[in-house]
Amino acid sequence: MKDSGQFLYFEDGVDLVTIIKCTCFYRRGKSHNHLSDYIMPTTFELKQQIDDHKLLIDATSPVMLSTLANGKVVRSLEGLPSEGPVLYVGYHMLLGFELAPMVSQLLKERNIHLRGLAHPMLFVNNQDALVDTQMFDKYKIMGGVPVSNFNIYKLLSLKSHVLLYPGGVREALHRKGEEYKLFWPEQPEFVRVASKFGAKIVPFGVVGEDDIFDVRFSPLSSVNLLFSMLARSIVSMIMDDESQIVLDGNDQKNIPILKDLMAEATKQAGNLREGDESELGNQDCYFPGLLPKIPGRFYYYFGKPIETAGREQELKDKQKAQEFYLQVKSEVEECIAYLKMKRESDPYRNLLPRVLYQASHGFSSEIPTFEL
Repeated sequence: MKDSGQFLYFEDGVDLVTIIKCTCFYRRGKSHNHLSDYIMPTTFELKQQIDDHKLLIDATSPVMLSTLANGKVVRSLEGLPSEGPVLYVGYHMLLGFELAPMVSQLLKERNIHLRGLAHPMLFVNNQDALVDTQMFDKYKIMGGVPVSNFNIYKLLSLKSHVLLYPGGVREALHRKGEEYKLFWPEQPEFVRVASKFGAKIVPFGVVGEDDIFDVRFSPLSSVNLLFSMLARSIVSMIMDDESQIVLDGNDQKNIPILKDLMAEATKQAGNLREGDESELGNQDCYFPGLLPKIPGRFYYYFGKPIETAGREQELKDKQKAQEFYLQVKSEVEECIAYLKMKRESDPYRNLLPRVLYQASHGFSSEIPTFEL
């Protein structure tokens, strides 16, 4: 391991069980299976994950709303089903910033362990990769599974709580001006498998990424423009507390070095939507250039669970399945629109009021938000 001394296993933060699990050496068969060979995180691993994301959670003071059976919106996760199978379907923030607060809060408040479906590139231990693959260990520890039709089928058959982002990589690596836009496939891919097992579908929306970074600049044409833009961005950030996505995928394609790196990263990752002529098929892998801003707040809204039990035969009809799929997508969009509207009336949306509130009420106190 990097930055470790001779007495590796005596060092704080090093756990042999975690290493074995993350390198996929633990297996019951000839090869590792992310479903049958998965072991729940240990107390040490859970604490480590919470500690690793404590700064993000504290800085964004997430507000989580859910919908009860009678349609009432409450500030808690009371409206989420306790028993599986459940399929959570929603919007993917840039770089998946919403994941850590959401996964940890569901586990803490409702003892719900989400099994997230993720791009297979997160599970490849490739020493020739352009990035340090250890940064993806957290997904393996917390139960992430490579997305595939078989894995969705198997997880729902096991009555799991499954997290699915239909927009996938394209949504998580969206470009400037595309925040809160859904990039879902045209076909209702998850509807039939959900109905087969009578899974409840929970549509959800999240907002807050634009309170961490903002977008202003058009595509670049040279490295000189890059440095000029960075300088202007830093000055702007100092002057008005705003920040920018300095380099999105379109920008990086205009810089030869970054263009080559992006092409290689995309090749290594593989395109799950290859052949898709829609915008969803444009799955370039890159790391956007970001400048942080004084953090705002994250907001989550879980809509009313949608029942599929008893509708398997009905949803075998293509038109009925498509209508159901568009209903789920529409409800995700409504969740996002609701949060974008309501956060405008949150007196604690900005960091300073939240810090002052906790200074006077205790740093473990729950910070108020807008009226429901």
